[in-house]
Amino acid sequence: MSNLKILVTGGAGFIGSAVVRYIIENTQNSVINLDKLTYAGNLESLKFIDNNERYVFEQVDICSREELDRVFKTHQPDVVMHLAAESHVDRSITGPAEFIQTNIVGTYNLLEAAREYWNTLEENEKQVFRFHHISTDEVYGDLPHPDEQEGDLPLFTEKTPYAPSSPYSASKASSDHLVRAWLRTYGFPTIITNCSNNYGPYHFPEKLIPLVILNALEGKELPIYGKGDQIRDWLYVDDHARALYKVATEGQVGETYNIGGHNEKQNIEVVETICTILDELVPKETKYSEQITFVTDRPGHDRRYAINSSKMSKELNWTPVETFETGLRKTVQWYLDNKKWCQNVQDGSYQRERLGKIE
Repeated sequence: MSNLKILVTGGAGFIGSAVVRYIIENTQNSVINLDKLTYAGNLESLKFIDNNERYVFEQVDICSREELDRVFKTHQPDVVMHLAAESHVDRSITGPAEFIQTNIVGTYNLLEAAREYWNTLEENEKQVFRFHHISTDEVYGDLPHPDEQEGDLPLFTEKTPYAPSSPYSASKASSDHLVRAWLRTYGFPTIITNCSNNYGPYHFPEKLIPLVILNALEGKELPIYGKGDQIRDWLYVDDHARALYKVATEGQVGETYNIGGHNEKQNIEVVETICTILDELVPKETKYSEQITFVTDRPGHDRRYAINSSKMSKELNWTPVETFETGLRKTVQWYLDNKKWCQNVQDGSYQRERLGKIE
């Protein structure tokens, strides 16, 4: 599918900007980037494509129906890739209202604006149109941990029942249900993807990997929740962007696709690996691992996530390119080379303090 107009919501965020960069650099399609520009959205992540004739930016909140209607009328997209969301679990614990508003009400507004626009299209245009909703593996809750069960451990599949644990994951589960309801009730052409933990360049430093890299370089403590034995399946963000484009342009309407990195790691392993890479790239008198400290765990913390992405492999011929080792080394090097970006996005409003504590 070429010469499409693709509306990417949340296109200035971490995963969204990777999707925008991928489309502009690897296809002939056009991108309308719609982003509210909250603390986690930053146009510096897209600076080098600013003047590309196939790219346009719209600063719009998905909770504003009037603005959404204007965007659809003005740009007439062929595909919507919906990534705009509040996404940090810790922030959802102390301030859930923003997550309900953006992730549930915002998704509802976008679905209705997109459906109203879709109803105006000619039949052949309707057949092309897709609404691709990007979600998370956290909607499934958690899986058995190796210290709880022997033998082969289960993975999340597209059929796994929902059991969200946090306000964030509950709000994303709600938005998934809305998307499926709009398909079932209105015949609106939707697709859903659920992904594992992303990492890579341009990641806002409240998340584990960029937080640890920057704290380590500044000689600060490297805080690990609980015992650090929580397991996540790590997916390099550029692999995810490639997968999302595949789904948006080749996926089947009504289907759900799970996207994983095939890299299950305990949080303590992740932090220790970052320390080892930094010992090599930016050596100092002491080991970076000496900065590791253990802190009170997050309330309701899921112990293990892991995705079976065999459906993506079989039906859409997608597998991740990066191993955890190659992807993490690229990520560390990027943060070393882009300290100015890190300073600019923190902007005095966030100093990598602990979030999500219940007083």
